[in-house]
Amino acid sequence: MVGAQIAFRNYNPVQGMFGSPWIGLSEFRDFVQSPYFSTTITNTLTLSIYSLVVGIPAALILALAINEVKHVRFKRLAQMVTYAPYFISVVVLVGMMNLLLSPQGSLLAQTLRLFGVHQAPNLLGSAGSFPSLYVWSGVWQTTGYAAVIYLAGLSAVNPELYDAARIDGASRPKKIRYVDFPAIMPLVVIVLILSVGGILSVGFEKAYLMQNPLNLSSSEIISTYVYKTGLLSGNFSFATAVGLFNSVIAFILLLITNVVARFVSGVSLF
Repeated sequence: MVGAQIAFRNYNPVQGMFGSPWIGLSEFRDFVQSPYFSTTITNTLTLSIYSLVVGIPAALILALAINEVKHVRFKRLAQMVTYAPYFISVVVLVGMMNLLLSPQGSLLAQTLRLFGVHQAPNLLGSAGSFPSLYVWSGVWQTTGYAAVIYLAGLSAVNPELYDAARIDGASRPKKIRYVDFPAIMPLVVIVLILSVGGILSVGFEKAYLMQNPLNLSSSEIISTYVYKTGLLSGNFSFATAVGLFNSVIAFILLLITNVVARFVSGVSLF
């Protein structure tokens, strides 16, 4: 917390944290007045909300599907197969995407060539395709891991509820709707609140590795912009100011989402 004051100083490593001159909100004004401010904020929110809208339902559906599998070995195999991509590094994941989607020599290009299409689309260089590639590759990598928390909640459901539903003649979809959903809904709300709190904290590594001059209009997010304009140029005050800006906005969003969740569902973090 002491280091946060760098955002309000013209920080110079020689003068140190306390010896650097105080400049107040100058760095915050520079960020807000920057021509890249609206673009970076829009791109960051687009990727975050897109990931949120797709990621939570995907993990929830996967957890419900695995929970319905009765064959123990197949259930364990399904969990292992869906969980394994989480351990793939971001560098390897982006490399796989290049091998699969590159317009020259990739699996996509070779497949299209079999059907007489000799020029594959440059999906990795398309600004319109970047959000979907970013989000859905993340869904493939993290859904199995994200489903674990829901599976833990489902494992705590009282078996007598399933027995009662079966005696009442409830079908499998109705058991999911009236037994499973109410059991894990508090977990869904908690995950949603935490996710909204980090809505401006889109992962830097993956966006930076996927970024190129062709898709820059949709791939330039807050973290990559700060890296280029703040850290590479040695402007540590600017980088700290943007980081503090993110933290304040995230805290406000967390409070708002917590209040709304408590009002709507009765479940909240605090």
